Amino acid sequence: MAGPTEDGIQRGGPIARLLIYGVLVLAALYFLMPLYVMLITSFKTLPQISHGNLFSLPAPFSTGAWSSAWSNACTGSDCTGLHRYFWNSVAFTVPAVAFSTLFGAINGYVLTKWRFRGSELVFGLLLGGTFVPFQMFLLPMARVLGLIGLDNSLAGLTLVHTVYGIAFTTLFCRNYYVTIPDELVKAARIDGAGFIATFRHVILPISTPILMVCVIWQFTQIWNDFLFGVVFTSGSEHPITVALNNLVNTSSTGVKRYNVDMAGAIITALPTLVVYIVAGRYFMRGLTAGAVKG
Repeated sequence: MAGPTEDGIQRGGPIARLLIYGVLVLAALYFLMPLYVMLITSFKTLPQISHGNLFSLPAPFSTGAWSSAWSNACTGSDCTGLHRYFWNSVAFTVPAVAFSTLFGAINGYVLTKWRFRGSELVFGLLLGGTFVPFQMFLLPMARVLGLIGLDNSLAGLTLVHTVYGIAFTTLFCRNYYVTIPDELVKAARIDGAGFIATFRHVILPISTPILMVCVIWQFTQIWNDFLFGVVFTSGSEHPITVALNNLVNTSSTGVKRYNVDMAGAIITALPTLVVYIVAGRYFMRGLTAGAVKG
């Protein structure tokens, strides 16, 4: 006999589903409304924005704001557009994500399958690093970058994000690798595989979900970062987030160009959206894989 909860769901199933879907649709519309306004505003001309309705569709449809934001938008005294700063962000985000994810995977592998004396202390210190506000790293990092000659450079910004991200990727990978049976590693050792061979041929092939979690997490954090970018770079070395801020707060004509600002904001956000679309299906699987061992 069905229990009260199950029986209640059976009797009120269609109504319950209708209410749930209705709430979900309303929530989706609520959260997508700002994106809708941004998108249609970016395709409007300034007169349409000034005299039209906020939610009205652009008529005529114009891509001038996108062209201006990408190629001709002024950021301070520089009028080269966002394209230069877009590639700046690509240049340091991609290696920083790759290095921090790789080192995090290796650390998690060592801390779970090749434990050594003091490994728990090391993990505790790395875990503690995730709770330290990144503002506290600004002065020490600036000092170190100056000493090694990487201040005001994309290479220095890559190093900063790599070092700061390792604590998070290590935490993710360690919790995931705990769920992998130790017998797999022991069997590889019996077959003659060493540290690197075991990691490459046994651990990595089954690490796709957690690696995708690390990639999405790190890419989002690094690409959207503003503070490190504005502190550790200047001028033509700025990332796109800093350039977008300059674009929004600067106008050579004194007229607020909302269409250009919206186009620039969407251009800045597109890469993270693409990453979520491509790798998002692995995200929840990777996060929940390490929740329970066994």
